[in-house]
Amino acid sequence: MANIVAIVGRPNVGKSTLFNRLVGQRQAITDNISGVTRDRQYGSGFWNGKTFTVIDTGGFVQHSDDIFEAAIREQVDIAIEEATVIIFMTDVMTGITDLDAEIADKLRKSSKQVLLVVNKVDNPERQLAANEFWGLGFTETFFMSAISGSGSGEIMDAVAKDLSPEEEPQPDIPKIAVIGRPNVGKSSFINALMGETRHIVTDIAGTTRDSIHTRYTKFGKDFLIIDTAGMRKKKMVEENLEFYSVIRTVKAIEESDVCVLMLDATSGLESQDLSILQLVLRRSKGIVVAVNKWDLIEKETNTARDFEQVIRQKMAPFTDVPILFISVHDKQRIYKAIESALQVAENRARKIPTAELNELIESAIQKQPHPSFRGHPIKIKYSTQLPVPYPAFAMFCNYPEEIKTNYRNFLENQIREAFEFTGSPIRIYFRQK
Repeated sequence: MANIVAIVGRPNVGKSTLFNRLVGQRQAITDNISGVTRDRQYGSGFWNGKTFTVIDTGGFVQHSDDIFEAAIREQVDIAIEEATVIIFMTDVMTGITDLDAEIADKLRKSSKQVLLVVNKVDNPERQLAANEFWGLGFTETFFMSAISGSGSGEIMDAVAKDLSPEEEPQPDIPKIAVIGRPNVGKSSFINALMGETRHIVTDIAGTTRDSIHTRYTKFGKDFLIIDTAGMRKKKMVEENLEFYSVIRTVKAIEESDVCVLMLDATSGLESQDLSILQLVLRRSKGIVVAVNKWDLIEKETNTARDFEQVIRQKMAPFTDVPILFISVHDKQRIYKAIESALQVAENRARKIPTAELNELIESAIQKQPHPSFRGHPIKIKYSTQLPVPYPAFAMFCNYPEEIKTNYRNFLENQIREAFEFTGSPIRIYFRQK
């Protein structure tokens, strides 16, 4: 089961700032204007040996307070149902509001781990004022300053306490998740693949609310394919079930070996597609890009080549990805897309003998040595592939922290040229020797 940490609460209490703390980077845009977060943010966190996905539910910018409050209530209900850990964030500056009290009442009745976080507690006066929040009835109550980071360590300890250990058991058969924005043809793709109407298909965006697992056993192939609810930008959402869809999509990605990212040929690769792609890559899953509705595009001699070039430019620096142009309507190249996904799954699981790896790295270093550090040459003395389900390599050297990003990319490219890892992210870790 995927570890999902959902941050809920009113706008402007500091959810996005805490999100940035949990994922260890400044990913969410933060501002002191209520409701800055228009798109939901997804990130990966790691603490005390536990890996988890953090979802910043974002602010709600609505003209009606009634709509705004209803949206928050819906998100709390879904978080109770789907999240592993719920962080309920409040603001010492405003004190306990009626909405805070209502949310607290719902959360107390749930069986989920709930952490009450009182934010903006950054001086003795606010520390004293924050004591009123004990009245909400949560044993695990934390005072913090999300901006300065004060108190964040204790919160991370509490988050990790009840999470499942990182486990990626090798599945008996490959698992392929079909992901993308709503209405790009994901369910139609699976229906065409299976030769039967297994999934409801309509012209209304967002019909699929849950991830659906289907086993495929035809033509000598055996794999599990996962249809997911589409992921949309917040401003495009009119139903609060979007939060539910997103959580299920995140879980489907984590359960998969390879993701088929479906694009709409009529709109191309949009920013939301790139956000989904980054989520896949952070989880070290394989990726295949399938451009659907290719039958609707007027074609010239180099249309596909030019379209592919634009996609790869937007995906940079990770461009070693199969890109296929398909038409679910005409059943063009849908089986080719699956064959590519199965090949990526095989690539992702590939193991390189240590001797061959070290021979390659030594040759690469001879061709292009790393610049010296303070007059001392940087030497990579030994390399080995790590025992994880995706391509990951440990390289032992004398100054691991001084290895430049461009040199890391150089070594990755050398590995890709020598061995077949198309469609799979590669992780390289430099360690002290």
